[in-house]
Amino acid sequence: MTHIPVAERTLVLLRHAKAEPPTPDGPDTARPLAARGRADARAAGAWLARHGLLPDVVLCSAALRTRQTWHEVEMGMTGSPPEGGPAGPVPIVRYEPQAYEAHPDELLTLLRGVEPNAARVLFIAHNPGISLLSELLDPLGADPDGLRTSDLVVHRPAGPWAELGRSPAPISARHTARG
Repeated sequence: MTHIPVAERTLVLLRHAKAEPPTPDGPDTARPLAARGRADARAAGAWLARHGLLPDVVLCSAALRTRQTWHEVEMGMTGSPPEGGPAGPVPIVRYEPQAYEAHPDELLTLLRGVEPNAARVLFIAHNPGISLLSELLDPLGADPDGLRTSDLVVHRPAGPWAELGRSPAPISARHTARG
């Protein structure tokens, strides 16, 4: 098993992009992205590429809007300069039904199961869970208002994925992606 040096481990939390409003005839998990959400998610992918934050592993809620967010982020990461950047290796993508309406401890459980040799993880999920997770990982650095749609927060865990939450994971960058 390959050991990843602590300084190289990166966790990027992304709240899904702007979705269409809820409808009375469909489940909330089936809400698609709005046009603005698609553009914002592509901008998030371009930002990740420009900053060398291409993921090795993507954890993504199984809801439609989060899956579509990942698709658009992926398109933004592989776009042509200056909008995008290098494609890099294809990440392992895990769609996690448990990430929908999850509490921070449930999201932590998913993260603790990440392959130990993964250097960069992108986690796409919903509020309030994703905002509360960021706050749990860096209580002093987290935005008290939480993550808005298409907000990215970069954490630098000080220990292995299996110990996330028991060791520091300070915020090193944040960005609101707008296309």
